[in-house]
Amino acid sequence: MDDTGKRRVALVTGGSRGIGMAIARALASSGHDVAITARDAEQGADAVAELIALGTHAYAVAMDVANPTDVDEAVTAIGAVLGSPDVVVNNAGVAGAKPFQSLTVEEWDESMNVNARGAFLVTRACLPAMLEANWGRVINVASTAALEGVPYAAHYAASKHALLGMTRSLALEVARKGITANCVCPGFVETEMTERSIENIVKATARSPEQARRALEANSPARRLIQPEEIGAAVAFLASDAAYGVNGTHVVING
Repeated sequence: MDDTGKRRVALVTGGSRGIGMAIARALASSGHDVAITARDAEQGADAVAELIALGTHAYAVAMDVANPTDVDEAVTAIGAVLGSPDVVVNNAGVAGAKPFQSLTVEEWDESMNVNARGAFLVTRACLPAMLEANWGRVINVASTAALEGVPYAAHYAASKHALLGMTRSLALEVARKGITANCVCPGFVETEMTERSIENIVKATARSPEQARRALEANSPARRLIQPEEIGAAVAFLASDAAYGVNGTHVVING
């Protein structure tokens, strides 16, 4: 809540499942009203029902994060229902694996448009209200791929590097205005997206699903997949007043 006792509003893009839904739950549990965006209206409705059951106000809106008109209309709609977002979590993203030479322009553009351009558009739409309130949190869900090269995922790594660079730059601009901007950088998280990665490894290498899973787990010093709730907990902290001094940095969540 803010100084007046009003519940703060959080917007989570891609918030109807996986990491996004875990973040939405964590924010609802820490006292936020929560708006989520999703491409699937039915999933959005199911997520809202779950969040309301936690005792919060919740709202879902369909939005393509890479479409400026969609973004502006969605943020306006959220403002009319819940109030302008005080916390923005740019979680919507796409991932894929392909050799560099086989990447198409369309695949490159999709990764950059969703993972980087989308976060820019959503943040830009929400920032004026944060500046007026002299309080705000921008939290971008990047990846450990934002910190290092990733073979067979140049498009994904490039988009996440761009997201981290944008975060650091924005943080410097808003540091004196009551607003912070940070990234969380997970390793492999136990979600549907990781299950698809396991399936792709099986197809490409003839490994068993168990062997493919262990290969992904080996990327973590703890030799395990990260749970979505761990990402939610980190985001809830960064969204809090206690994290006011944390700005322009990245939090690695990889065991």
